[in-house]
Amino acid sequence: MTRFEFIVDGPPVSQQARNRGKGNRLEAWKTTVRQEAEKYWSSEQKTATGLVMLQITYFYDSVEIDVDNIVKPIQDAMKGLAYVDDKQVSDLLVRKRNLSGNFRIENMTSTLTEGFVRGNEFLHIVVIDAPVQGVIT
Repeated sequence: MTRFEFIVDGPPVSQQARNRGKGNRLEAWKTTVRQEAEKYWSSEQKTATGLVMLQITYFYDSVEIDVDNIVKPIQDAMKGLAYVDDKQVSDLLVRKRNLSGNFRIENMTSTLTEGFVRGNEFLHIVVIDAPVQGVIT
């Protein structure tokens, strides 16, 4: 696999939406994530069969949600595309950054640039091969 990245306009829908009787909204969000991922997927890419690391950054404007609640719907949406099953996700990096805040981005990709150019809240999602499992840094 090496690296697969895409962006999705936000705000994300929390996994907690299911518990609040908003299951349809959650399913619609998963569909949106999957459709956006498919737009960036190329025919040369292969679905990962080994362990992967998922990196999610939510660039928000005004709606701030807990980062731990946005992971599961995104993981579920990418099953069968970026990886066979979300059980392959061994490592997670989930962040949120206020678009009005002060931060620096190193090694900006064209995909991430596209997210900023759109001018809205968005999520930048990256799937890469998992780090070596025998070493924790």
